[in-house]
Amino acid sequence: MEIKPIVNGVPAPGDVEPRLLLTHYLRENLRLTGTHVGCDTSHCGACTVLLDGTPVKSCTMLAVQADGREVTTVEGLAGPDGGLHPIQSAFKQEHGLQCGFCTPGMMVAAAALLARDKDPDEETIRWELSGNLCRCTGYMNIVKAVRAAAGQVRAADGQAGAS
Repeated sequence: MEIKPIVNGVPAPGDVEPRLLLTHYLRENLRLTGTHVGCDTSHCGACTVLLDGTPVKSCTMLAVQADGREVTTVEGLAGPDGGLHPIQSAFKQEHGLQCGFCTPGMMVAAAALLARDKDPDEETIRWELSGNLCRCTGYMNIVKAVRAAAGQVRAADGQAGAS
């Protein structure tokens, strides 16, 4: 089947088998390897991407389901100038990663949260990221990173409003 998703703001048409998972389309066809394959059962969240702005686990979604829709991977979080998204910057600053395997899914889920809530409390962050597992138990620094990113987003919004 021919599909025509928009991936990270760019048309990404392709011919796919109807049973091809979105994860594999992103990794193998588009070479966007930031989307990790962890469990293939939707339990770990390493494959989380945004579909029309909503976090989804791409290991349990068919590529054909993304036809005509907006898909954002961790690579797509960066700004048009290549600058890091606040969540990417905060993960680096706050040591929100250890082995890094869960990091792309965590960042994508956190970016979706910050798009909806620019000042989430710790409980909200933990709830929103509960579908993403960190095997290294880096949750404390992940929560710190999301809080730091929220501060960056609020500061940027304040600067944009002051211009």
